[in-house]
Amino acid sequence: MRILGVSVHPTSYQAAVKQITSWAEMKESRYVCVSNVHMIMEAYDSQSFMQVVNSADLVTPDGMPLVWMMRRLGAPSQERVYGPELMIKLIEASAQSSIPIGFYGSSSKVLESLRNRIKKEYHAINIAYSFGPPFRPLSDEEHTKIVNEINSSGVRILFVGLGCPKQERWMAQHKSKISAVMVGVGAAFDFYAGAKPQAPAWMQKGGLEWLYRLLQEPRRLGKRYLYHNPRFMVLALIQFLSKGQRNIG
Repeated sequence: MRILGVSVHPTSYQAAVKQITSWAEMKESRYVCVSNVHMIMEAYDSQSFMQVVNSADLVTPDGMPLVWMMRRLGAPSQERVYGPELMIKLIEASAQSSIPIGFYGSSSKVLESLRNRIKKEYHAINIAYSFGPPFRPLSDEEHTKIVNEINSSGVRILFVGLGCPKQERWMAQHKSKISAVMVGVGAAFDFYAGAKPQAPAWMQKGGLEWLYRLLQEPRRLGKRYLYHNPRFMVLALIQFLSKGQRNIG
């Protein structure tokens, strides 16, 4: 389905996990985006980023506004496929199926806490790789070294936590270079490691997670939410109304 020109796939946790683990078992190079209002608006504002998202092998509706939009555009039973929850469900499936996983992004401290918690809760999990890249452009030598290390580790599902739009661009650049399914999960590393709090379930369900995160990090996230969210509401309404007019005609 198209939301402001961005392809978002009608799917569910069960279907997404089944597809991703199938690709992983076949050792295919794929990438998955978990899309919210921020990603939609970044793509709306950038044709090159629009192409990155629309070239993904799977795009899940991570944000409730996208879920509501999809329900009104023809997928009445659409559910939210939230990045942090999708990561946990994929970890569970990987532990059961002996699929090696890896983590790319965040900091070494967060990754250590993340690994410790996962190993404690999923004894059979094989964490074959984890790395927090420096907050600067990588040299060609560093880049080649990282790609080689990822591939030699045997990782089949690589969770990427670089934040939007950086992680989506990174995954697109590495498709066919990294022999794994890359899944961009945003702040999921920080949430699961306990480095950042998650919004209460009622706020998530009501589409207010953005407000919770804005109150937690106003300086960093203010521009994202206060600029993108109002524009999305207006543009989504225009799309919905124009669809209705076409249906009437």
